[in-house]
Amino acid sequence: MSNDRRIASLTPCAGRCSTVFGDAVCRGCRRFNHEVIQWNTYNPVQQTAVWKRLDAQLDQILVPMLPFADLRHVEGFVLSKRVRLRPDASKGRKLYHALKLCEKNRHFTDESGLGIHYKQVRPLWEEFERRVLALATASYDFAFLRADGISHHLLKGYEEEDE
Repeated sequence: MSNDRRIASLTPCAGRCSTVFGDAVCRGCRRFNHEVIQWNTYNPVQQTAVWKRLDAQLDQILVPMLPFADLRHVEGFVLSKRVRLRPDASKGRKLYHALKLCEKNRHFTDESGLGIHYKQVRPLWEEFERRVLALATASYDFAFLRADGISHHLLKGYEEEDE
């Protein structure tokens, strides 16, 4: 008998999936609907590419929103709450987890290292959610339009060959 206990791989899932309701971008984790559906079939390189895009969005939104955050303190706080992070987690990813913990338990705010008052948590969280979903949706729309443009270009090329 093996004592090897498998630890589930990390996933961006936030447990609030909206793709089941037809959203193109999940309101919880902000992955594209096809990424949510196919996540378990992705190899590590594909998963890392998704993680990097999501982390870049968190960096773009949260780093400017939390200018007084002490990253070392935030890291310690997040790890003390047993949040599992990828070794390459971005600053925005760490800030996200700290803010999410504070949003659920505002009494954590002072120990979080975020550099904010507990009364700022709710408005910051709501503004973050609004901004990051808008950015993720724009990213999806751009990817879709780009793919559509490429397919249109390819089809046009085939039509010209037929003439």
